Amino acid sequence: MFFAWLVSALLFAFAATGESSFSVTTSNANVQVKENEGVDLTCSYSADFGSSARVEWKFKDLTGSQKYIYYNGKPTTPYANRVTMYGSNLRFSKVTRVDNGVYDCEVSGVNSQFGEARVKLTVLVPPSPPLCRIPTSVTTGKNVILSCHDKDGSPPPQYKWYRDNILLPPEPSKISGFQNSTYVLNSANGNLEFPYVKKTDIAQYSCEAFNIAGPPQRCRAVKMEVRDINTGGIVAGVIVALLLLVLLALGIWYAHKKGYLPREYTPVHSFAC
Repeated sequence: MFFAWLVSALLFAFAATGESSFSVTTSNANVQVKENEGVDLTCSYSADFGSSARVEWKFKDLTGSQKYIYYNGKPTTPYANRVTMYGSNLRFSKVTRVDNGVYDCEVSGVNSQFGEARVKLTVLVPPSPPLCRIPTSVTTGKNVILSCHDKDGSPPPQYKWYRDNILLPPEPSKISGFQNSTYVLNSANGNLEFPYVKKTDIAQYSCEAFNIAGPPQRCRAVKMEVRDINTGGIVAGVIVALLLLVLLALGIWYAHKKGYLPREYTPVHSFAC
């Protein structure tokens, strides 16, 4: 008897406050699919919205740009040939890497009730051989950055660097045999930096891009030479420059002495009496 009274009281309070359980959900908030395959993005909503609920899908790409995919009961023009909606679910007949991003299923009721569910879509694209920039010759003590980047992989690839075909650990100070290494490796952006490059850094370097979509890809190895500053050459260059200046000064003095150069001209002023 008490339980029935409690339920009635709760229902009365619910009705009095006007609150409801309007909710929008998805069965899979993180969807992964291979490029050029089809995929469904699911969305469901509670009965509180009624049979005339309006469902729309909005897309935000990786740059933050937003646009509607399905609006006013039909797909928008860019998606008309490959998007359909069944119930409140969105179906792609084929996806490409430009479809990476987040999708919002927005549901609105006739009395301005609103709810939404978000789905993240990751289109799986294996990496391509990365573009590596490795200098062939650098000077001892200089800051040197080796770069590695792949623009095709999705999700964005991580990167590994190899020296003479031996994997470089991201944190060399923690690995035996690498404690004296001074490089800084960024696995996310692919940079391998030597703050003060040394002779011991002479080696062949290559970079590998990898993600969950397919096999890793590596660029061609390039040997980086580390050379000392040529102090002898610098000193010789300075001496030669000084000698040229001395010879130039002597040449001007000799030409002036022999009268080869015009003497200063002093104009003569005539005065009328």
